[in-house]
Amino acid sequence: MKTAFNLKKAVIIIFLLIAGTIKGFAQCDQTVTLTSSKTSKVDAQGNTDSRDENTVITITKTEVTIVPGGDDHKMSGTISSKTCDWKTPFKEGKTVIKAKLSDEDHAHERTATITITGVAGKITLMFEAEEKPGMKIFVVADKFE
Repeated sequence: MKTAFNLKKAVIIIFLLIAGTIKGFAQCDQTVTLTSSKTSKVDAQGNTDSRDENTVITITKTEVTIVPGGDDHKMSGTISSKTCDWKTPFKEGKTVIKAKLSDEDHAHERTATITITGVAGKITLMFEAEEKPGMKIFVVADKFE
């Protein structure tokens, strides 16, 4: 009897692990849009430049699009890798994306790492480009869907 109980318990645990894994992969495949009203840049020396601007970042299964509200140009590109680990979808967890981004006329290309972090329901995006070591751009989501 004890063996049958342990077997049932093991099957339930395995089922829950598989369900959690499937849910995690599904989160990575969803299209999400992050909207922010403030952008902060930190350079290699730690100097900060913050400005109010409406930025919209859309992430699909295969592509990232960043549309800043300031005088910057729209950038988009293909995702080369993506990892997700959300304990509570889009509230507690993290996504790391690697992508090659360029502006509309392809004058500026960036190999970027985009890290989206959720802590206590607050979603923050950090953008780092290999071409600008030490420079980090941060946005806090006013809306994340």
